[in-house]
Amino acid sequence: MGNREALVKGAKQCLMEKGYARTTARDIASASGVSLAAIGYHFSSKDALLTEALMQAVQEWDDEFRRDLAVGVRQDLSQRQRFEAIWARLIKSFAKHRPLWAANFEMFSQIDHMPEIRAALGGSLRQAQAGLASLFLNIPEGEIDDETIQTMGALYYTLMTGLMAQHLLDPQNAMTAQRIGEAFSRVASDFVDALPRKRKRNTRS
Repeated sequence: MGNREALVKGAKQCLMEKGYARTTARDIASASGVSLAAIGYHFSSKDALLTEALMQAVQEWDDEFRRDLAVGVRQDLSQRQRFEAIWARLIKSFAKHRPLWAANFEMFSQIDHMPEIRAALGGSLRQAQAGLASLFLNIPEGEIDDETIQTMGALYYTLMTGLMAQHLLDPQNAMTAQRIGEAFSRVASDFVDALPRKRKRNTRS
């Protein structure tokens, strides 16, 4: 393992143990067994290193989560059953990887002061939205068009980050998968009921 990889691995360890804001450059150097000067050599700053480490950790989480779904979510489920099964596994994963999501929110709070972090996260946001659209719509990611990413993908990303915040703040009272399914069902019903009668018949046909 080279120094760059060792620094990223050490930064991941620090993120999980101390969080984003409390991790110092010396913490990372100690955890990685690499000199403090190596951080400046391989990365522009400690924050750039932490951002890279966090993005890699999220990608590793995504890979693990998708493997879990492939094993745990049957293909014969109804659309609503699949919807709730995905949320149930997301919620379970939030609890298992709580330090990861806490570090994410810490990083978000630094964005206005660190434009390089905003730039690094810009591309990953669209990728996350595309992945969520693919996941919930059960369509290969390569077949998801821009409009779907900007609507359904963005909606699911908004819901996921909001749900993360609930589970970080008050997990006992946060929404369950079943409540999310019921809420979506009610919203869909309200939209249909609000349509003009002729369009409503076409929607239900």
